Amino acid sequence: MSESPGADAEAEESANEQLANCSVSETDESAVEGLEEQPPEAGADDGADSEEPLPTIDELLAQRDGYLSDLQRVTAEFANYRRKAAERQQETVALAAVGIVEKMLPVLDACDAAVAQGAEDVVPIRDALFGALEKEGLAKLDDPGAPFDPNCHEAVIHEPGEGEAVIAEVLRAGYQLNSRVLRPAMVKVRG
Repeated sequence: MSESPGADAEAEESANEQLANCSVSETDESAVEGLEEQPPEAGADDGADSEEPLPTIDELLAQRDGYLSDLQRVTAEFANYRRKAAERQQETVALAAVGIVEKMLPVLDACDAAVAQGAEDVVPIRDALFGALEKEGLAKLDDPGAPFDPNCHEAVIHEPGEGEAVIAEVLRAGYQLNSRVLRPAMVKVRG
């Protein structure tokens, strides 16, 4: 239900009359006077009578230099953190690649064995698999006549010979991924 416009006007006129009849009591006046007479608080001064002396230029320069050295130290620490985080990420990626390639080595061995038995149909599969892994950094360690390196070769047969030890025959190929030996080559050593 809506009220008539005349009722609104009457309510407003009644409120104005009540405001006109209101007066401030004596207790209210004394409260206002008491506020005006109170002295300002100790902490509310404008800083002109400050008890603490202002710092000197040398002190400000020393403080600035301290902040600057702290900033430089934190900046260097953060740069080191970012570098180490990037290195850890690269190591994680490399380890993941190593794990996958190591799982593929038996497949390459099976392909090599099949080719050694005369299965020429396996040659394109072996070449495609090795080519894909070679693009990721895989290298084969199967070089007869090369000097024996105990880090890359595992000597399973030794035959006497003159001079330094060289690889006479590769019995099982070894592999390295990005200069990290995954599996040493099983070799026959002469010398």
